[in-house]
Amino acid sequence: MTLNIRHLNATDPGFSAELKKALAWDSLASPAVLNTVNSILEEVKTSGDSAVLELTQKLDQRVLSSIEELEIPLDRLQKSLATIPSDQLQALENAALRIKLYHEKQKQGSWQYTEADGSTFGQQVTALDRVGIYIPGGKASYPSTVLMDAIPAKVAGVIEVIAMVPAPNGELNELVLAALALAEVDRVFTVGGAQAIAALAYGTETIPAVDKIVGPGNIYVATAKQQVFGQVGIDMIAGPSEILVICDSETDPDWIAMDLFSQAEHDEDAQSVLVCPDAGYIKKVQESMEKLLPEMERKSIIQASLESRGLMIKVDDLEHAAEVSNIIAPEHLELSLESPEELLPLIKHAGAIFLGRYTSEALGDYCAGPSHVLPTSGTARFSSVLGVYDFQKRSSLISCSAETAAELAETASTLARSEGLTAHARSAEYRKDGK
Repeated sequence: MTLNIRHLNATDPGFSAELKKALAWDSLASPAVLNTVNSILEEVKTSGDSAVLELTQKLDQRVLSSIEELEIPLDRLQKSLATIPSDQLQALENAALRIKLYHEKQKQGSWQYTEADGSTFGQQVTALDRVGIYIPGGKASYPSTVLMDAIPAKVAGVIEVIAMVPAPNGELNELVLAALALAEVDRVFTVGGAQAIAALAYGTETIPAVDKIVGPGNIYVATAKQQVFGQVGIDMIAGPSEILVICDSETDPDWIAMDLFSQAEHDEDAQSVLVCPDAGYIKKVQESMEKLLPEMERKSIIQASLESRGLMIKVDDLEHAAEVSNIIAPEHLELSLESPEELLPLIKHAGAIFLGRYTSEALGDYCAGPSHVLPTSGTARFSSVLGVYDFQKRSSLISCSAETAAELAETASTLARSEGLTAHARSAEYRKDGK
């Protein structure tokens, strides 16, 4: 089997333009999608439960008589946890434990410091009250996403975690239900699409409004999250999955081929990139891909992804590879090198970094510990992996003694009057003058 993957040389004069073209991804919804989403949001905002029920019946081909049928009882989740195959249960438990242990180290505490006159300043850290997590359904089900979204929220101290789990044609995935039980999610509704996001954002008679919505979804879900941002917080607008592998040509080419497949099999828009200073090795990896592709269950998706968005990039050396990687700012970055720590200081932008030949990106997807909810489409330049900090708020603490209030009043008054804000100035001056 021949794969028509785009090959680029980073030293060519037109490389920057070619790379920009190859990376281009329009995250904006089409006018038709935007209109549909806005219509759904307005319906749910206006009509609540009845709109959610009607939209779920229509879009998920379900026969329902009441909104109560959309909520899954917690004992049903426990039943799934008790009946899934033992190997799957053990895998879920192992992953959940590692995810919890990792995120417990992220938890931030409140802090204060006291100045000589007794004035105190600091920060109070509190958890969000209620969070909604969206778990994609339809083409595939993702119990791993349940753990990666819900466990950091629980570690942060979120009081109530509500999950939205689409159930097209009324079908439920037992492993997803088991993961929801293991993650101790508080309520679960079988609602999907933009109507699920609307219900979480605005609340209905049955589904409570949340403070933040996290989790990936299709274009309708992503657009809905974008539209309700401001009414609620969101984690990010996720694009197609991505992997970039920097290799020194010493890793088994079959390993690298399979790593590239691991993202390409998500969907036709996923992007897999190999960056290497050895043209001969790049050729070996392509040969491995062509050899291994017929064995893949999702070979048609992998092929479509690689041929439409895959890249094989030749660079001068590993430092040059780091420069190219920083331009791309990938979701997943594998440093498949003998001494990856030496290159690490040069990496500025990446969602997650996998160090060494034995650390496949797939381990991060499921059980290494960090969340797999990561910035895509170059947004790793300014955003980070989902973590406990996403479910915590920080409030400034300011307590001034009379002496400090008088001292700061001069500075505050001068600046306030320069901005024409007289009440601000006098508010500070009153404390100074003792009025």
